[in-house]
Amino acid sequence: MSEQVVLKAERRRVVGKKVKQLRREGKLPAVLYGKHIDPIPLVLDYRDAEKALRGLSTSTLVILEVEGARHTAVVRERQKDYIKGKLLHVDFQALSLTETMRVEVPIELEGEAPAVKTYGGVLVQTLESVEVESLPGDMPERLMVDLGGLEEIGDSITVADLVLPPNVKVLVDPNETVVVVTAPRSEEEVEEASGVAEGEAEPEVIAKGKEEEEEAA
Repeated sequence: MSEQVVLKAERRRVVGKKVKQLRREGKLPAVLYGKHIDPIPLVLDYRDAEKALRGLSTSTLVILEVEGARHTAVVRERQKDYIKGKLLHVDFQALSLTETMRVEVPIELEGEAPAVKTYGGVLVQTLESVEVESLPGDMPERLMVDLGGLEEIGDSITVADLVLPPNVKVLVDPNETVVVVTAPRSEEEVEEASGVAEGEAEPEVIAKGKEEEEEAA
């Protein structure tokens, strides 16, 4: 089950170009929408919101407290000013705790692949997230993948090998590869890989999965 983040918000009366003034006052404009509610323009304290939402996955539950009411939601979109590195706007999707939801859950690797240390293999992660379905309260924040079973060059972990919490259904082809150990492509890479093993540094990871896209304002 994913963790919960609680944020206080107020209904936003200001719209359009006047929203810029809210940002200058240290506020973060947002909106809450969902299947069973009309869209609610919101405003949050920028510092509190930015800290709480930093590094949040798309499956982490957020509790929005608005005028005495509590709404369970997830973050659906963040608009950022990439030059200044600041959040400009956040879209929250309200959830019903009795209805299933579909969301992309990130995959995180843990441990060390013996094939990397022993044979100088290269670890290639081809899938960084999977779409899953569950009730909001059962939704995992991330899925951990143990690399300890990758003992030989060519060994791989597929979607079917993922350890899922109870009541969580994966919606991706079970035969799709998550991570695989490939042979080094040159003698130079073998030497580099040997140096990694001797120095007990982290193995090279080549990420080819889907990256989260965020639109700038």
